[in-house]
Amino acid sequence: MRVFFQFLILGVSGLVLAGCDAANDQRAADNRGFVFCGQGQPNTFNPQLTDGGLTADTLSSQLYDRLLRLNPDTYQPEPMLAKSWEVSDDGKTYTFVLRRGVAFHRSVTFTPSRYLNAEDVVFSFRRLINPRHPFHRISGGQYPWFDSMDFSGLVSSVKATDTYRVQFTLSRPDVSFLSTLATKFSVILSKEYANQLLEAGTPEKIDTYPVGTGPFAMAEYQPRELIRLRRHWQYWQGPAPMEQVVFDISTRGTGTLAKMLTGECDVLASPVASQLPVVIDDPRFRLSSNGMNVAFIALNTRHPALSEVEVRQAINLAINRGALLSSVYYGTGTPATSLLPPMSWAYDPNRQSKYDPKLAAALLAKAGYRHGFSVDLTVPLKPTAFNPSPRKTAELIQADLGEIGIDVNIIPEKTVNRASIREGDDSHDMVLTGWVADNGDPDAFLRPLLTCNAKFTGWNIANWCNRFFDQTLNEAIATDNIAMRKTLYRDAQTILDRRMPVVPLAHGIQHQVRDAHLTGLTMTPFGADSFADVSRER
Repeated sequence: MRVFFQFLILGVSGLVLAGCDAANDQRAADNRGFVFCGQGQPNTFNPQLTDGGLTADTLSSQLYDRLLRLNPDTYQPEPMLAKSWEVSDDGKTYTFVLRRGVAFHRSVTFTPSRYLNAEDVVFSFRRLINPRHPFHRISGGQYPWFDSMDFSGLVSSVKATDTYRVQFTLSRPDVSFLSTLATKFSVILSKEYANQLLEAGTPEKIDTYPVGTGPFAMAEYQPRELIRLRRHWQYWQGPAPMEQVVFDISTRGTGTLAKMLTGECDVLASPVASQLPVVIDDPRFRLSSNGMNVAFIALNTRHPALSEVEVRQAINLAINRGALLSSVYYGTGTPATSLLPPMSWAYDPNRQSKYDPKLAAALLAKAGYRHGFSVDLTVPLKPTAFNPSPRKTAELIQADLGEIGIDVNIIPEKTVNRASIREGDDSHDMVLTGWVADNGDPDAFLRPLLTCNAKFTGWNIANWCNRFFDQTLNEAIATDNIAMRKTLYRDAQTILDRRMPVVPLAHGIQHQVRDAHLTGLTMTPFGADSFADVSRER
């Protein structure tokens, strides 16, 4: 019997796999479940409270559904819990018609008495936008991704117009709104479950003991060991073939690649580029690749030297992206000419990155830094899809900038996130970081990273604010004319080229390795898709 089955049945009584000699018994055993490895530890089970990580990237699509989802081929919003919608002529009112007969999960402590309706949708979004909502401040009251998109400033109201009809009223037209509702963060919670928890005095359990309408429900959680999901038999699209899914989140013992090779894992999420040669030609495995991300350096524009445009331009010109791609990405990435990746419909293929150390040195001299200066570079330690080796990247940047007289002091950090940057205020000089797309709209890249409001609510760690840039983005989301939007986004990128608050480095490729017998496992640029169709073939 394979090792992964031994792991899969730990702690679950009644799952006896011995004696599965007949073909039909083997097929039934194979579809009992699979083991997913290579993700970090969750700090919540509600993706509304995160801006990435295991909960948003993988668990969200298993536990919860959304009003809309993104088409895996076109990246455009399509129906999910909402079967249809209408938009008012002024672009400020969105009315959604919900599916009927959508069942919530059952748990040891909760048995739903009704199907999903409009009140569940209203509850899920009012929690985000209304500070006086009884659940708004539960679990800290921070909604990072929604804050970065100024969701509470965009949505004026959300209300149920009848049992299965919900109306959102916006403060301004925003053609990216449908894409926002299709992201892995915009999940629908159970109001009935919330009311029960509130009455019991344990409202925080809504985020730690999740109840959704997704294809799988929470069955077991052992911190730093495993997360087990069980099949949702009443799933509105029909029960999943797999009986359960186990997320191996243990850091003990052998590494995740070794577990994959020995059969303890069926899926390895995000192997680093250096691991690919081990599995790419092995007939036991299949490799999937995707990527809609960017690695960049954020330059603190309040720093005395980095406040000078010529200095920021010099840093951009001094970095050898070709060496970076060969040494860090092993040829799997592409050089970044802007924040928008090649997969974005607003990407401009005519843009080019330039490597010119002589011109960089001349710009430094023009800015009054002929003899250079010293600067700190904050560097996370954890590999990501957009940067498989942050430390090596930092060392290459250190060497490149050293050639033009900039002395870079590398400051390693275990994690670099929104909270840690805010706590540090303006103490950081440069930060090596990146961004992964949450939907297919260009606004989701530019607005949370560089708008004036994002200095307080988003990931604008460059502390940069340009009213012309903001105005251009606002014009771009106020029209549904794609040609006009492309022009406006190119104008926005031109502003960034001239002002250079961030230095784009590369677009990485996210990989996933799976057992060759697993089918139905899809991979999108926006995180793991639903496991509702995953099965095992022999």
